[in-house]
Amino acid sequence: MARRLRPVELDFVESAQLRLVFAAEVAAPPKAVYAALADDVAGWSCWFTGVARSAPTHGGRGREVRLTGGTRFTETVLAAEPDEHYAYRVDTTNAPGLRALLEDWRLTPAGGGTRLRWTFAADGPAPFRFAMTLARPGLGRAFRESARALDRRLAKA
Repeated sequence: MARRLRPVELDFVESAQLRLVFAAEVAAPPKAVYAALADDVAGWSCWFTGVARSAPTHGGRGREVRLTGGTRFTETVLAAEPDEHYAYRVDTTNAPGLRALLEDWRLTPAGGGTRLRWTFAADGPAPFRFAMTLARPGLGRAFRESARALDRRLAKA
């Protein structure tokens, strides 16, 4: 059953009890990477590890995401700065333990491509935070694999 999380704003990315930050470089320019993040929300399932389905809602101001294990999220887009920044918070989910979640994507030009930084900022009880800390290596690996898959996808476009 989906439950409502605490609504947070962009400053939560700095104040969250749990912050996991991952970075990778892709060959595609920021414009193409941003378009894949913000404009082609339905395409996330083609490159982001674990995403089974994603769809924009509310004219692009929201998203619905379903992970391969059945976890569901409804989200509100908080930042959509072309070629630079894309961020969203989770409003409702069926994932246990979460109290608040914001994901922040920063794009920086790098050697003809893009440096992509993903921050997973969350709040939950101590057992949740501990479990997510243990999951950090797996999330990092999934992020790097996703960045490579995105790069391959954009190279074909």
